[in-house]
Order: sequence, then C-alpha cells, then structure tokens
Amino acid sequence: MSSKFWDEKRNSAYRELRFEFATNTLAGRTVVLAGGTGGLGAATALLLAGEGAHLILGYRKNRERALAVATAVEKHCGCPPSLVEGDIGEASVRAKFLAATQKTGSALAGAAIFSGDPARVPWDRLDRAALAASFDVNFAGPLLLAKDLGDAMEKNESSGSIVLLATMQALAAFPGSVNYAAPKAALVHAARILAQQWNRVRVNVVAPGATVAGMAEASVQSGKYDRYVENGTIPRFGQPEDVARAVRFFLEPDNYVTGQVLAVDGGMTSRRDRG
Repeated sequence: MSSKFWDEKRNSAYRELRFEFATNTLAGRTVVLAGGTGGLGAATALLLAGEGAHLILGYRKNRERALAVATAVEKHCGCPPSLVEGDIGEASVRAKFLAATQKTGSALAGAAIFSGDPARVPWDRLDRAALAASFDVNFAGPLLLAKDLGDAMEKNESSGSIVLLATMQALAAFPGSVNYAAPKAALVHAARILAQQWNRVRVNVVAPGATVAGMAEASVQSGKYDRYVENGTIPRFGQPEDVARAVRFFLEPDNYVTGQVLAVDGGMTSRRDRG
C-alpha cells in the first residue's frame, strides 16, 4: 500500500536525475525586515530587493540612515520599500508593520527580525535596570513582533517564515557577555517553542559571530577578536553578505527547516578555546 502523500511523478523524475532548483522564489512576495536598515539588515534588504521582493523595512529612530537604505533598494530593483519607524516593543509600532503588509498587494511571506542592542554595560555597573533594558530590546520586542507576524502568516493559505537574529554569544559562553547574551539565549529557546506554535509558519534563528557590520562592528574594529584570526580559529571576520545569505536560506518559500539555529561565525563558538 502506497502513502497517500506519495508523488510518483515527482519521484520518477528524481530517479531520472531530474531535479528542480527554484530561483527568485521571493519575487513579488512581501517580506518584513525589522531593523532592516542596520548593517546586517541593509545587506539582506539589498539581496532580497535584487530578487524582486516587496520589502517593509523597520528602523527605530535613525531616519537618515533608513532613507539612505530605501534609496539604495529602489535603485537596485526599481521598487521603493515601505518604512516603519519606532520601537517594536510598542504595540502601536507592531500594528504599523501589520498595516504595511496589507498595502503591498501580496501576502506576507516572511520576516527577519534584526532589532536589538549590544547592551554593553561594564560588570560593575550591571544592575536591574540594565538587565531589564536589554531584555526588552533583545527579547521582548523581537518575540512580540514575531508573534504578531506569525499569527498573520498562519492565516494565509501558503506557508511563511520567521527568522530571528541572535548572536554566537547566545550559543556559547563568552566572558563579560551576560547582559546581551542571556536575552538572546532566551530568544533562541523561544524560537524553538514558536516553531511548534504554528503549522504553516517556520521559525529559525541566525546567530552571527564577529562580523564587521552590525552589533559586533565596534568590537571587531577595536581589535577584540584579532587573536581568533591570528591563531587560525576563524579564517576571517564575518561579512554582512554571510548573514544575508543565511537569512535568505531560511526565508525560502517551502523551506524544509524549522526550529533550528545557524551560527554564522566561522567556527568561533566551537573553537573559541583556541583563543
């Protein structure tokens, strides 16, 4: 007895070594990039714009930067993105994202949430207020936006994808990182729970390492991670294109991956003791 889900036509093609590798599958689809005007978000925006996706870019307060990215996106693909300003921890701002998705003319296909803050607070100044602030921006805001957008995508007939951005520090212990790493580690665990929450929405995490753009930029520029390149722990520092490609992988429509974490760190989390 054959499975009722068996597709003999497709499997016959496979036996004949005929495979389908779709390209530009996000063309004409709506994608939200919260924090999409920052260093890593901007790279992802340009990648998706080149594919023809309808982009909704969120930014917290740097409008000049947001307009610059929007201009670059429009030059790249001829399609201006929508911009949403504000703190995603606020319900009114999340409502703006949902409203923007309804104006694009295509169903929401995916979202990547880059929003966060490196929360660099010296150990001797770490207190309840600093921990609470980091929790709000690095966990609560991204999780609540994922909840709202995921619920919206679950109502669509087609599947959707949410990508949350964490950090290598959420996956391994790095000295002095507790204020930033702990909320991001909570976000990683929450993503696994969200992956069970919906049937049509996939949820995954990208965890960048020492990358020359984004939240790690200042640390990399300061020389903090030089020893890891010097001793061969990693071959080079991460680039925004590395992260953009990883996010794009998880956003692929009909992707067969959910509840997973991809560390884009050159191997630093697994080899960090060499440093």
